[in-house]
Amino acid sequence: MDRIPLIKPYMSEAVKTRVLAVLDSGFLTEGPVTREFERLVAEYVGARRVLATSSCTTGLELALRCLGIGPGDEVIVPDYTYPATASAVNIVGATAVIVDVDPETLLIDYDALEAAVTEKTRAAMPVSLFGSPLDWDRLEDIKRRHGLFMIEDAACALGSSYKDRMTGAWADVSVFSHHPRKFITTGEGGTVCTGNEYWADWMESYKHFGLQSQGGRLSASFVRVGTNYKMSDLLAAVGVEQMLRVDELLAERRRLAGRYAELFADVQGFEAPRLVSEGEHSWQTYCIFVDDRDEIMASLRGQGIEAQIGTYALHMHTAFQDNSLCRIEGDMRGSASAFARTLALPLYQGMTEFQQRRVVEALARALRQHGNL
Repeated sequence: MDRIPLIKPYMSEAVKTRVLAVLDSGFLTEGPVTREFERLVAEYVGARRVLATSSCTTGLELALRCLGIGPGDEVIVPDYTYPATASAVNIVGATAVIVDVDPETLLIDYDALEAAVTEKTRAAMPVSLFGSPLDWDRLEDIKRRHGLFMIEDAACALGSSYKDRMTGAWADVSVFSHHPRKFITTGEGGTVCTGNEYWADWMESYKHFGLQSQGGRLSASFVRVGTNYKMSDLLAAVGVEQMLRVDELLAERRRLAGRYAELFADVQGFEAPRLVSEGEHSWQTYCIFVDDRDEIMASLRGQGIEAQIGTYALHMHTAFQDNSLCRIEGDMRGSASAFARTLALPLYQGMTEFQQRRVVEALARALRQHGNL
C-alpha cells in the first residue's frame, strides 16, 4: 500500500509555469516577483509592510536587530519550540530566557512569561505553534504593563487569526516561515510583517547589505553594515501562485482537520490539544497527545504512515543547557509533557478520505497494541 507522507507541498501546473517564466526572464535574484509575493502576504494578513527574507530564522534576527536588541538584553521565549526561536536571540548577542508552555495548548505559559520579566527584558518572542494563534489580549496587557516589544515567531501560523484579526497583524513584528512543511512554501524563505515604517526600512536596508531604504525603495548609498538575507524571484514565484489561492488552500486544510475530528470520534486513548478561545487555527500541523509516543510513532511508520514528533523541548539540549546566553526559568513540566506526548499526523492538500481513514485506523491499532485503551 502506498506510503502516506506527513505533508506534500502544493505544486500545481500554474506554480511550475510561473517558475519557468522567471527562468525565462533571466532575472533570478530578488525583484518584481518577490515584491508581488510581499504585497500578497501584506494584503492577506493586514500588515502595513512585509519583507521577504531568506528564512524565518533570519527574519527573526532582523526583527531583533532593528529593535536594537543585543548584548546585555533579555528576550523571553517558550521552551517548546524549534531551536531557531532561541538561536536567533543568541545570534544577536542577547540572552534567551526560556520559560514553560501550557501543556494543553502548547503555547507559551503567559504567567511564566510575566514572572520571568526583569529590568533587562526588552522583548518576548512567543510562538504561534503549529498554526495555533496566541491570546493577544494577554500578550498586549503584558506588553503594556512591562514596556516590552512583542516579536512573534509565527513560523507555522499563516492563515490563523485571533478575534478575527489575522496572525501577522498583532505583534510589533511577526515572522512567517515558508519552508516546505508550511502550506504556503517557497522552498526556503520567510516573511517579516510590521506596522512600523521605520523598522521596515531598517530591516530592508540590513538585508540588502546596508543600502539606504525609504518606503522600501533602495538608494545607492550604504548607511550601515548589513548582510544578504534576500529571497530570490525564483523562490517567490512558488509562493505567489500559492498566495493567489491561499483562501482555497486554507479552507481545505480546515476541512481535512474537521474530518479527522469526525473520524476520531470513536477512537479512545489519545487527546487533542486545547484550542485557543476566539482563535482560528490554520492547521499547519495536526497534532495529538498519546502516551508511549515513540512506540506509537514507530508503529504508524511501520504501517506506511509518516508520523513525527511535534517539536523540541529546548531545556533538554546541550546547546541551551551549557550556554551563557541562555537562562532556563522553571521546571519545564509543561514542555517536557508536550515533548513526550505530542505526535504529528499527516495532513496535506489533496489528502483523500481513504488516506485519512487509513491514518485513523492505523493509530487505533497502535493504541490497542500498546495498551492505551
